[in-house]
Amino acid sequence: MAEHVSILQQMGVAALAGAAAAWTVSRVRLARRSRPATEGHPTGGGLGVLPRQALPPVETVVLTPAERDAFARLVRQFGEGRH
Repeated sequence: MAEHVSILQQMGVAALAGAAAAWTVSRVRLARRSRPATEGHPTGGGLGVLPRQALPPVETVVLTPAERDAFARLVRQFGEGRH
């Protein structure tokens, strides 16, 4: 127990922590109660609340052999600066 903190301050922190825990439990219970009754888990394995997000398409660039060599030299040049 910290000596510079009074008993009232410690009781206040404990009361706030208890109130936060009680609020969290009540919110979870209310959220579960308001859900429609379904058998088993919702399909798709998601939360059911959040929409699925589509990922952007992967972009690729075809390099010529000269560009590939220039990129390799650049990577080696940057790698030498770390020693």
